[in-house]
Amino acid sequence: MTAEQARTLEALQIAIQMEINGQKYYRKASQESSNELGKKLLESLAAEEDIHRRKFEEIYNAIRNQKAWPVTDFQPDKGRRLRSVFARIAEETGTWVKMGDTELQAVQTAMDMEKRSHDFYQGQRKEATHDAERGFYETVAAEEREHHIVLLDYYEFLKDPVGWFVMKEHPSLDGV
Repeated sequence: MTAEQARTLEALQIAIQMEINGQKYYRKASQESSNELGKKLLESLAAEEDIHRRKFEEIYNAIRNQKAWPVTDFQPDKGRRLRSVFARIAEETGTWVKMGDTELQAVQTAMDMEKRSHDFYQGQRKEATHDAERGFYETVAAEEREHHIVLLDYYEFLKDPVGWFVMKEHPSLDGV
């Protein structure tokens, strides 16, 4: 095994563990969430982290067995599903949100995790020696950034649901 392969496999092992940790955190936070929006959004994020983990494991095994970075067909939806889940449930929930004391802290922790994941994948992209590797890390980093944005939107919604709706819906206040 070359030093490059060893470095790549080590980075993939770190990525796999990050995705496992993220999935566990989102599942736990979902169970502890005091509102339906939080439960569904966090459970959706857990599912996305599991998709990432499986893809990283597939790549890890391919490199270990074939000694080369495989062509990947990873095509995430760029956060569209998460945003639609959030928007639909936020609309159903309206401005009344039941929030536990730790809900905002849980979302802040999740945002921090997504930022760390994004930064790690961007770092791996910069060190990549193969186009397929570089493209894959760029794609997964963009997906983690979308997760962060959705969580930030949820955080703002929790802090001020009425203000969030005013900002998102842009209602006219002039009576016209």
